[in-house]
Amino acid sequence: MIRYSLICENAHEFEGWFSEGADFDRQVASGFLTCPVCNSASISKSLMAPSVSTARKKEEMQTVAMDTVRREAFLKLKEAVAVIKANSEDVGTRFPEEARKIHYGEADARGIIGQATPDEAEALVEEGIEIAALPVLPEDVN
Repeated sequence: MIRYSLICENAHEFEGWFSEGADFDRQVASGFLTCPVCNSASISKSLMAPSVSTARKKEEMQTVAMDTVRREAFLKLKEAVAVIKANSEDVGTRFPEEARKIHYGEADARGIIGQATPDEAEALVEEGIEIAALPVLPEDVN
């Protein structure tokens, strides 16, 4: 299908779709093609930019799509971190100690967040204590 931007003698602009270029000429010659606004049969093609799909255009569209996916993923991650923080007690640098107390039943089970060094985190995992690192988001750095 070919899409043409069309204009009538009264300057009404509209689109027309044709199976091939010659169809436009046949329809105009037969008077079959008329303006949908004023019903004028004096129709001509108006200038239009061609819609050519290039590798660069496809790459730009893919980049925009990926940026959208990244933005949506970031917003979901930000939301998840906010929910975790809202439903957890921040124990700061006491995190390894509090995690052990909860794991071994010495403290009530509850959600906690805090800081641990890489060595402390590794030791907790080796003890079978399940932990997860929360990502540091750009807003958290400022």
